Amino acid sequence: MYSLTPGYRVPAIQRGLSPAEAVLTKANAGAGAAILASALLHQPPVWALGAVAGVAGLINIAPGRRSIARWATVGVRYLSERRTTPALASSEGATGTWTLYPHHGTMQDSYLRASFHTRFAQALTFAANQARTAGIQVHVTHHAAVSDVTDHTQTISVHIPKGLVGHPERVLSTIEGELAALGVLAPVTPEPAPAVAGRSGSWVALDDGRYAATARITGWPAETDGDLMPKLLLGPGADRAERSLAVLYRPLPAAQSRRSAKWQVAAGEAFTTDKIKQEAHAAASETARDALVQGACLVDIDAYLTVWGDSPEEVTDARWEASLTADRHRISLDWLTGQQQRAYVMTTPHGAPTRKGAVL
Repeated sequence: MYSLTPGYRVPAIQRGLSPAEAVLTKANAGAGAAILASALLHQPPVWALGAVAGVAGLINIAPGRRSIARWATVGVRYLSERRTTPALASSEGATGTWTLYPHHGTMQDSYLRASFHTRFAQALTFAANQARTAGIQVHVTHHAAVSDVTDHTQTISVHIPKGLVGHPERVLSTIEGELAALGVLAPVTPEPAPAVAGRSGSWVALDDGRYAATARITGWPAETDGDLMPKLLLGPGADRAERSLAVLYRPLPAAQSRRSAKWQVAAGEAFTTDKIKQEAHAAASETARDALVQGACLVDIDAYLTVWGDSPEEVTDARWEASLTADRHRISLDWLTGQQQRAYVMTTPHGAPTRKGAVL
């Protein structure tokens, strides 16, 4: 909740891919392997090599922070969503939402904060092992509204897709008991998310009169020591804009975590030629392996930051201030150009049942 790394996350090679991109990646890998195998018996036609190379280029050549295929997907979605905004959080299933306020002094004391993260990681591990396949999502939000005083609201939502677990109510009840040990926990029904009234490539206007701009957090330093949220939300400055921060956790079951760790090691050994990078990967793999042996699980993480304002100029200034704060703490932000019309939902409790890959 206050740390983006309470567990161990899946390598970013497949994070955030849309279903079409995932199928394209697998098809390209299969076709390339088949052509290489057939080349041992008979020379394949030139067009086959060209087709595989072209698809690989679309996936892997990355102008900026996205590949060519991902930029094309963003463009298509932007054009379609100028007319209508699809229901982002429409997945069927059981969802539970609670407000959580940690015990007083937990986040200010490094020992208590580490203990808090350990208990939260245990809750994620329990959630992961309730199904044979990944699908349970834990969504944590923190909203800071700035006026004469700063009002903080924090929620935790757990979403279990339909058909994933036989009795989702039992799982939600047990997870609620796990979370209750972290602080003051109270069930809450989220208010409906505001509808979109106006769109821009860099902000969205809502029907409640506010404007919002959302960024995906694409990188953060390992030495944050669990205080990343205070750096982004609770820092000094009386004129700090209203902000929302959310982290979406997708814990993987034990068997899938072991397979992911195995393929991560294999990919690192096969495709990394830099000796120093190989040693860094080996050290990280040993740490992850030790944690998996002790019963931990891998966690796929997405984090988002939204700034709010009463006008386009105000939200643009707030966005600039957030970028400066992120640069100061070596945090990377991707402002999701062309997807602001639905990205702000990710920093509300309604982002819990979001399908993976819905926001690039």
